[in-house]
Order: sequence, then structure tokens, then C-alpha cells
Amino acid sequence: MPQNNFSWPLINDNITQSDKEALAEFVLNTNRFTNGPKVREFEEAWSEWLGVKYSVMVGSGAAANYITTSIVREMKGQTGEIIVPPIGWVSDISSVINTGFTPVFVDVDLQSMAITAENIERAINENTKAIVLVHALGFNGLTDKMVSLAKQHDLILIEDCCESHGAKHNGKLVGTFGDMSCFSFYFGHHMTTIEGGMISTDNEEIYEFARMFRSHGMTREASPETQAKYAKPDVNPLFTFAVPGYNMRSTELNAVLGLEQIQRLDSNIEARVQNLKIWLENLDPVKYFVDFKVEGNSNYALPLVWSDPNSKTAICALLEEQGVEYRLGTAGGGNQARQPYLERYGHCIVGALAVSDYIQDQGLYIGNHPELTEEQILDLCRRLNNVWE
Repeated sequence: MPQNNFSWPLINDNITQSDKEALAEFVLNTNRFTNGPKVREFEEAWSEWLGVKYSVMVGSGAAANYITTSIVREMKGQTGEIIVPPIGWVSDISSVINTGFTPVFVDVDLQSMAITAENIERAINENTKAIVLVHALGFNGLTDKMVSLAKQHDLILIEDCCESHGAKHNGKLVGTFGDMSCFSFYFGHHMTTIEGGMISTDNEEIYEFARMFRSHGMTREASPETQAKYAKPDVNPLFTFAVPGYNMRSTELNAVLGLEQIQRLDSNIEARVQNLKIWLENLDPVKYFVDFKVEGNSNYALPLVWSDPNSKTAICALLEEQGVEYRLGTAGGGNQARQPYLERYGHCIVGALAVSDYIQDQGLYIGNHPELTEEQILDLCRRLNNVWE
């Protein structure tokens, strides 16, 4: 987009003065800034909010993606296939490739922007190890059949909830149905630690692996039982590396901010959901797709998918004229299977990706901020409804 200053930006500053004061007080009264007690406190607070046994804070949502696929490798072997969505972030795919697996793309459903159980079932074979389900733009992508398919075929189900903090399936928070889940606290998400992410699970083995992978693969990050499992008489117990890990730790500063932000998370989600309701109820349903799966959503950004393929130029021009920042496609740019890096790496596509292509070619999203007013949303809807005849 040609302009840099927007009256309606994609990401709004959600760090408050009280957040800054909490950070300042912490900095002035501590000698510990690396991963420590505040990180553990935030992990416990997040587990309680989400309703899981274990959480591991990491440096980003992408770090969570990489660690979860690394755990698949430890639990399922070093080769195989992982079913992935075309609609998602690049690290949903790159983490699969960089941990030695082949990504297998299946198409999404327009209402949820998530891969469907039917498409997953067609892609499952003897080489399938896991499923990566992305809850895109705050929509619940889960179905009961999807969960049962993973159990039936003994597949690890990874929920990527980086854009969907607070979304629900059957009244229960997403991120609690799979074997493990990923969250992002990047600036502008439902809550932020500036940079940061989380892996959550009810599985103790996965939790132990996540802690080790986060910190170089060192066993001293794990339980005494895990340390004993990997102990060797000729290896220093403080520097015993059980897995080929990373440095994907977060810091005490990020955790302090997380502890402040989580207190406002539910109210921020409520405001986002209300904004989406106003948005979809006031767009012209002939000109724009409005039949999204809104039940249980926690909207991350306001989607705009148009029916006339020739209207893109006029829509984008209107948004720029009104100072509304947008991104074509979805977060991640749309259909990941089109990206040039895949030309050099093995991957599979099962079935057509027609819906993913449609979202990329005739869709975009704009920012959804808790501070948006009903008047702002209604005014933009009126203008969009009149932009083309």
C-alpha cells in the first residue's frame, strides 16, 4: 500500500500506560531478566486461563510451530508426512519442512478458513504422522470428526491458535482439543508480550520435550525423572542434551507484560467479537461473503471476501482513500502452496485448492481493535457496499 499513516491501522497499540509502569517497576527491582520465575508464573496463569495442565513460554508463535513439529519427530520418527493448510502462516509449513517432514496441503472451508475433516481423511495414508490445524483469523476450525480422525489413525493433532485466543469449540476453548497447541503474543494480537509465544498441552511427555527443545535440548530443563532417563556417566549432567534443541526462550520482561495483558484478554476478545458481528451484519451479502462460522469466534481481523473478481481495484482504492490499512488474502498472504520456497522443497497437494485460491484472489482483511466504534464500522460498510454496482 502506498501510504504509511492510517486512520484505521492493521495493528493498534494495545500496550497501556499501566503495562509500561509494571515493566518499569520490575526492571528497577530485579536482577533477573532471562527466563526465570516470572516466565513460570505467566505459564501457570496461561494454563489456568486456557484450562490445560502444562504451558511452555517461547520466543514467538513461530518458535512454538518449530518445537511442536520437532516433538512430532521425537514421537513419530524422523520421516513422514504432515497434513497442513494452505491458509496459515509460513512457519506452519516451514517448521514441517525443516524438521524433515513433507507438508501435504488440503483445501479449507470458506466459512471457517480451516481445513476440513473430509479433505484430511482423503490425505491420510501410512506415512501420515500429524495434522496441523490453523484456527485462522479467530474462527474455530475444529469439528468433532476431525478430532476423532486423529485418534482413529493415531495422528498427533497440533492446533495453531496464534490468531484465535479465546475461540471456542462446543463451548470449550480451542487449543485444548489437540495433543498440543501453539499461541502467539506478537504485537497486535489478542494480547501481546511484544514478541512471544506459548505451547500448551495436557500430555506430560510433550511438556517435557517442549521444555528441552526450548533450551538447547538440555535435560536440566526437564523433570528429575527425564534427567535420569538420559543420564550418562561420561556426560556432565548440567550439559546433557537429550534432543537437538534450539534457543527459543523468552525473557522475564515479556512474561511481566503477559501477566498484565492476560487480565484484559477476555474483555478484548468480547469487543473484537462484537465488532465482527456489526461488520458482517452490515456488509451487502450479495457483494460480499458474510456466512462465516461466527459461533465461538474470537475475531483477530475483519475479513472481506468479494463476489465480483473485477471489484478488487475499486475496493482497495476505497480503503486507501479512507486510510484503512489492509492485507490481501489472509494473514500469511493467502495460499501458502503458491510460495516460491516450495519450488525447492518436496510437498504434496491432495485435491484442488480452489477455496484457498479464492480467498487469496478475492479476499483481504483489515484490523479489528477493541477501540473501534460502531459508527466507524458502519460507515466503512456503507462505503464498501456502494463502491461498485
